[in-house]
Amino acid sequence: MMISLKDLVPAAQNNVNTQFIVLEKGMTTMDGQNKTCQSLVADETAAVHFQLWGEECDVVEPSDILRLMNGIFSYSRNNNLVLRAGKRGKIEKVGEFNMVFVETPNMSEIHWVPDTSNSKKYVKESVVSPYSRIFPPIR
Repeated sequence: MMISLKDLVPAAQNNVNTQFIVLEKGMTTMDGQNKTCQSLVADETAAVHFQLWGEECDVVEPSDILRLMNGIFSYSRNNNLVLRAGKRGKIEKVGEFNMVFVETPNMSEIHWVPDTSNSKKYVKESVVSPYSRIFPPIR
């Protein structure tokens, strides 16, 4: 089942199936032996930081419309909240250019805390920034 980006909640399992457009792509950096790069992606409900890995950094470009299957929304090593394919997920390009999107809210810029009634779940505590602080909107 496909979900909207606004419905993302941090979790430890690969269960995110969604579709989005790539708005911006950051610099590629080396994480040990692997290339990674951050990107800003969005659908018609929200935006989020999407982490590209390995060859994805070379082939994914802004304006690509991607489908993510079995992705994961979790904290990266530097404690940033990112959506990514992970080891079990995959992304595929399904189009380009034409997709309605919004840049706020940015689901990576929300502070989440463990749910007091269920430690396996997270709840929104506060909004750190309505827009991406890595890719500020062009005004």
